[in-house]
Amino acid sequence: MTKKLLPLAGGMVLIFSLIANFLLYQKNQTLENQYYVEKVIDGDTFTLKNKQTIRLANVEAPELEFCGGQQAKEKLAQLIEGKKISYEIVSRDTFRRPLALVYQNDILVNEILLKEGLARYDGSPSPKRDRLKKAYDFAFENKIGIHSPTCRAEKPDNPRCLIKGNIDKHSNTKTYYFPGCANYQITIVEKDLGESWFCTEEEAQKAGFSKSQNCYGKHFAPFTPGR
Repeated sequence: MTKKLLPLAGGMVLIFSLIANFLLYQKNQTLENQYYVEKVIDGDTFTLKNKQTIRLANVEAPELEFCGGQQAKEKLAQLIEGKKISYEIVSRDTFRRPLALVYQNDILVNEILLKEGLARYDGSPSPKRDRLKKAYDFAFENKIGIHSPTCRAEKPDNPRCLIKGNIDKHSNTKTYYFPGCANYQITIVEKDLGESWFCTEEEAQKAGFSKSQNCYGKHFAPFTPGR
């Protein structure tokens, strides 16, 4: 080897050495940043062995008592409970709990919950925002999970119970509609949000819903056998 090539060869060796060391460092970092999941609380929240509570970013699973809530919890438990995960914190919720992108091996857990229709998409900023929105749209367009007729109920469970209980997604105001009220036809009962069908106005009011102003002082006439 000529003297002119010696510096070049030495430089190449140095470069390969730096690359190898960097990859080894990255691998060690990945192993060090894995955490053991002790318990799944619901469809988008869990605790680590160190008692840290983590929430899934861009994911809003139903409350456990609502349509799809138990299924979301079961799926999340299947994916991560008793296993090691890694996560990337993207923000914090109002209780200062980390909102994170969670990985179990190469699986993005947030994406699975959305694609299987077990949660709603929260459009907050995150590095995987577009990917997660695509997963949510897939479930919505294919009527999977909470987007299926089971939870997104366009027809009442009981044909006599025609009152629609609706919850405003921004103000959380609970309002009910019945045939004859404006907007009744376009109102959809989304059970994963806690909305429901009711048989009487009294039943709706007992559940915390108030009559819509679009009912113009009308009263719902319950179905009476023989009428």
